[in-house]
Amino acid sequence: MTDLSLASLRAAQAMIRAQMPPTPQYAWPLLGERAGCQLWVKHENHTPTGAFKVRGAITYIDWLRRTHPEVKGIITATRGNHGQAQARAAKAAGLSVTIVVPRGNAREKNAAMRAFGANLIEHGHDFDSAKVEAARMAAEQGLFMVPAWHGELVRGVASYGLELFDAVPDLDTVYVPVGCGSGLCGTIAARDALGLKTRVVGVVSAHVDAAKRSFEAGRLIASDSANTFADGVAVCTPVQGALDYFGPRADRFVAVTDDEVAEAIRIYWQDTHNAAEGAGAVALAALLKEKDAMAGKKVAVILSGGNGDMSQMAEILGGATPRVNQDVRKAI
Repeated sequence: MTDLSLASLRAAQAMIRAQMPPTPQYAWPLLGERAGCQLWVKHENHTPTGAFKVRGAITYIDWLRRTHPEVKGIITATRGNHGQAQARAAKAAGLSVTIVVPRGNAREKNAAMRAFGANLIEHGHDFDSAKVEAARMAAEQGLFMVPAWHGELVRGVASYGLELFDAVPDLDTVYVPVGCGSGLCGTIAARDALGLKTRVVGVVSAHVDAAKRSFEAGRLIASDSANTFADGVAVCTPVQGALDYFGPRADRFVAVTDDEVAEAIRIYWQDTHNAAEGAGAVALAALLKEKDAMAGKKVAVILSGGNGDMSQMAEILGGATPRVNQDVRKAI
């Protein structure tokens, strides 16, 4: 396992700070009134790629260049934010980048990945099928397969946890979106390295709740569909390494519906004038679902990204909830 000691996390934090400033954490008064608690938002929508994944890509590509200097190109599967981050870091390191996304992926995320220098391939109908195709192409073309979860990704992502806890060390609870799990694991790693008692809560879509069910069962359980517009948490098959880490360390999981997520996006806009993508709003949706239990406490939510498609955001801000094709099923 990657070294997640405080010294190692601080070294990663310094490496990341050389490429981007810390993101802000703000206690928004309107949000706090609405939630009935002192509420801090960690703004990972304010990174160079608009999402938290940029942090782990910096540390991962640094590790890759040191441990596998022979590698000339990488490939990975993504719904968008992981791909933008890997393309940005890999191109800066002189590597070629191939990204596999499911068909129908967010148009703006696809455009951003291409802008960062990626060769974009569309395959399958969900993240899991795109991952299988990426692995096949890696073997066929001699590319290095970058996973969606890895200890070096966690080590980099933990830097936002350090920033948050350094600024607000007495938090009672932090709500964290969960896709493949690097954000949840990184937040836990930062908390544990600092010796804090903050409860860390994972948040998933109620429509793709495999990580929650796996956490509660203590073993991997897959979802049979990816039917949520919150694409950053639309992961059908959890990662064993992530479950092994957060399983004994997370406090609990909360599942939120697409309607609850859409309302949280509208609330972010109304109360802070920040645009949150679906996955970026699930943590706030979970807190609002549990507001009675959190009343009067000091709480944080991770706004993990703001890369929503314009057409989708217009629909949400107009009062609707985007609907996905209910025939979309897991391809593996």
